[in-house]
Amino acid sequence: MLCTTIKKGQECPFMTKKGCSYNGGTCFTLVEQCTGCTRVMELESGWYCTACPEPAIKWKNGNCNLATHVARETKEGVKINPLKASKRGGH
Repeated sequence: MLCTTIKKGQECPFMTKKGCSYNGGTCFTLVEQCTGCTRVMELESGWYCTACPEPAIKWKNGNCNLATHVARETKEGVKINPLKASKRGGH
């Protein structure tokens, strides 16, 4: 349904016929770590995330999994089981 509270006109999975069903009934503004992300949108009442209603929760235990501005760390030197690799065709 389309949001009728903060992000008016935007699709929102939390909107119901009775209003916003998210915790507190509204989306929360961005946190400092969100600066630079492409999922940010500016509205009259502030800056909000287009993917998450409460960005602070996503940053609570480390990096946000939806952040587009954070480089993902790749694990180098990980041992690969040769038997499983041969079954996959060497990929």
